[in-house]
Amino acid sequence: MAAELGPRAMFVAGGTDLFPKLKRRQFEIDTVIGLDFLSRSVRNGSDECMVDAGMTLAAASHDAHLNARFKGYAEAAGLVSSPPLRNVGTIGGNLCVDTRCNYYDMTYEWRKAAGFCMKKDGDICLVAPSSPRCWAISSSDTAPMAIALNGVVRLTGPDGERELPVAALYRDDGIQYMEKQPAEVVTSLRLRASPNTRSAYVKLRRRGSIDFPIAGAAVAVELEGGVVTGCRIVLSAVASYPLAAKAAEGFLKGKPLDAEAIQEAAELAAKPAKPLDNADLSHFWRKRMVRVVVEQALTEVSDQPPGLDG
Repeated sequence: MAAELGPRAMFVAGGTDLFPKLKRRQFEIDTVIGLDFLSRSVRNGSDECMVDAGMTLAAASHDAHLNARFKGYAEAAGLVSSPPLRNVGTIGGNLCVDTRCNYYDMTYEWRKAAGFCMKKDGDICLVAPSSPRCWAISSSDTAPMAIALNGVVRLTGPDGERELPVAALYRDDGIQYMEKQPAEVVTSLRLRASPNTRSAYVKLRRRGSIDFPIAGAAVAVELEGGVVTGCRIVLSAVASYPLAAKAAEGFLKGKPLDAEAIQEAAELAAKPAKPLDNADLSHFWRKRMVRVVVEQALTEVSDQPPGLDG
């Protein structure tokens, strides 16, 4: 159906992001294709976990195995929006959630008065008018954590099935933000971690519920004898895609995860973040707070008892 209808149709699972945007005329389609038939279970392996894309965020946040082995992912799922929306929003939907911007996520009348933007109906980016591209930001909480945990998604479409690392699922583009083909559906997510992996997700937002992230840090660290043997740090809401802090990851490898190393890594992680005036609160303040959320996430990991994720 999706291949046949093309841009006239969109998939819907929980609908927590799609339906409000349809009301605001951010998407103009004539058909929605329901994904209620997708499976909603978790299958556990020795060093990996398969989460069906139809599983709700609430169920994922409370799943015992995810909390024991992939704590950061359960945390991220539990911090999306509000309890009622987590009860219907899905794992697959949060991975595919649209990019956000103050100038885009408004009513049609507001956007018309402002002159529209290139993401919908206009031809310039109102955040950066001289830029040739859209700077809307990635707002998924679970995507950065899935990347940090070496996640792989299974995509099903008219041409069959394929697998793709979650890190390769996104583009640095506010409009064409996904590598997934329009007629493909995310059907499952596979997370992988060693017995020595500890993970955490810290989210910054104005209110403790409902709001999208304005900065976030997903961290997965492998520790042996208190020394970091592997590390992934991925930032949310500071770019058009989940942003990996490569310099900070490299710095921590081979070092003890103590307060001094954590502070230095947090400083390095904040450098590639370039928030713009396209989300809640001042972008200058959000830039400074990236260091804080990374430091909080790494500190949470360092305080976890050995074997928590194993």
